[in-house]
Amino acid sequence: MTKAYIIWLALFPCTLYSQTFQHFLDRVNSATESERTAIVDSFMTAVPSFPLVEQNTTVHFLYRGSASNASVPGDANNWSTTAFPMSRLSTTDLWYHTRTFESHARLDYKFVVNGSTWILDPRNPNTCLGGFGPNSELRMPSYVTAPEIQYYPGIPHGTLRDTIVYSGALGNSRTIRIYTPPNYESSTDSFPVILFHDGLEYVTLAQANNVIDYLISQNRIRPVIAVFVPPVNRTAEYAGNQMTQFSSFLVNEVMPSLDARYRTRRNPASRATLGASNGGNIALWLGLNHSAAFGNVAAQSSNIISSISSGFQSSPRLDLKLYLDLGTYDIPQLVPLVRNFVPVLQSKGYSHLFYEYHEGHSWGNWRAHIDNALEMFFPPTPNAVSENGEVIKEYRLEQNYPNPFNPTTTIRFSLTPFSPLLKGEGTGVSVSLKVYDMLGREVAILVNEVNQPGTHTIQWRPDGLASGVYLYRLDAGGFSQTKRMLLIR
Repeated sequence: MTKAYIIWLALFPCTLYSQTFQHFLDRVNSATESERTAIVDSFMTAVPSFPLVEQNTTVHFLYRGSASNASVPGDANNWSTTAFPMSRLSTTDLWYHTRTFESHARLDYKFVVNGSTWILDPRNPNTCLGGFGPNSELRMPSYVTAPEIQYYPGIPHGTLRDTIVYSGALGNSRTIRIYTPPNYESSTDSFPVILFHDGLEYVTLAQANNVIDYLISQNRIRPVIAVFVPPVNRTAEYAGNQMTQFSSFLVNEVMPSLDARYRTRRNPASRATLGASNGGNIALWLGLNHSAAFGNVAAQSSNIISSISSGFQSSPRLDLKLYLDLGTYDIPQLVPLVRNFVPVLQSKGYSHLFYEYHEGHSWGNWRAHIDNALEMFFPPTPNAVSENGEVIKEYRLEQNYPNPFNPTTTIRFSLTPFSPLLKGEGTGVSVSLKVYDMLGREVAILVNEVNQPGTHTIQWRPDGLASGVYLYRLDAGGFSQTKRMLLIR
C-alpha cells in the first residue's frame, strides 16, 4: 500500500468519498508532487458516479487525460467551447469544472479536449441521442427518468408503416411513417390522429412510438394513430417562405389521404399536431390558420415568429387546446418568445398548459414530455363499468394546475349525476384521492369520503415533501385514474 493511499484512507475514513471536493483539492495541493497521482487515483476510484454531485446541486465535471486544455460545452452554455473551461489540478492529469444546477435538472454535454476534439464523458454511462449523435447526460439527483420512452416487450405494440407521398403543393416527395395502435386490426373503431413534425426524428431520437405504446398500455391515453412527417426544406417549410404551401400539403393532401386509408376521427378535437423548435412554430401556424383541421397544438422549445404571436393576439379565440413547454437552458433567443406568448393565450382565454423544465434544447428534453401533450389532448376513456356492463364515460380526473408547482397546486375531478355507479341522481359515491411518491409510498390523503355528483376542486400544499415527481390517484366506485405532477422547491 502506497504512502499516498494510506494518507487518502486517513483522509476519507469508513466511506471513501465522505469529504467535499474542495477538501480533496486542498489535500492534493498540500501533498508532495510524488504523492499526488496516487491520491488522484484513489479519489477517482472512490467517486460514486460521474459527474460528481455534492449537496444535490453542485456538479463537478471531471476529465482525466493528457491535454493542453479542456472544456464542457452543452445545453447549459448553448454548446460554447469556451464558456465552461476546465482547470487542471497542478502537476496531475485531472481536469475539473464546477457549476451549480437545480436538483432536478437534466442536461446534455460533452468534453472538448485541446480545443477541437469532442468526446463523451468516458466515465459517465448515461448518454442521450441528439441530432449530431450521442451526448453525455447529466442527471441531477431529483431528476426522474421517463419510463415511457423505453421499449417494453411485455406490452402490446403498434405497427409502423412507411409510405412515400408526393406533394403537389410543394412539388416534392418524402417518406411518411404511420403508426397504428395495437388494437387497430382487431377493432372497428375510429381513432384520433396526431401529426408529428420532424417526424422521423420523433421516432428515432424521441422514441415516440414507444411513448404511445406505453401510455395506451397504462390507460393514460386512448389509442391514437400517429403520422410522422419529415421536412424536405426544413427552415422554409417550418418558419419561412414555404409555410403556406407546406400547410396546404398537410391539410389538403396528407390528412385526406390518411382518412381514405385508415379509420380516423375527422373532427378537429380529435386531431393534433406537435413539433419542437421550428417544428413547434409550424404547429402553432397550423393551429392559427387551420383550426378546422387541427384542434390541438403542441409546441416544444418553440420558435414563434411574430406573425403567429400577433395573429393569436388580434384574432378571436379559436377552438384550440394548446400545450407548450420550454427548457430553462433552451436556446436564449427562444426563451422570451415562449414566455411572452403564454400571457397572450391567457388573455384570450385559451385552454392551454405550459411547463418549464430545467433542461435544454434537446431530444432528451422533448421525448420525456410528449406524454404531457398526449394526455391533455387524448385523455383515456374511463374504465368504470355499470351493473349492466355499460362503460361509464363521465368520470374524470384532470391534470393538476399549475404543473410544475410550488408551493400549492389544484386538482379537480368530476362525478356525473347520471352515472349508473352513483345509483341515481343525487346519490353520493365513495371517493378516494391519494398522492404517492415514485416508489409507490402514500404521502397524502386528499379525499376519503362520500362525495356528491359534480366537479370537485382540491388545493394541495405539500409541506415537508422534497422536489420530484408524484402520482395522484382517484378511485370512485369502479373508476380509477392516475396522473403525474411535479413539485419544484
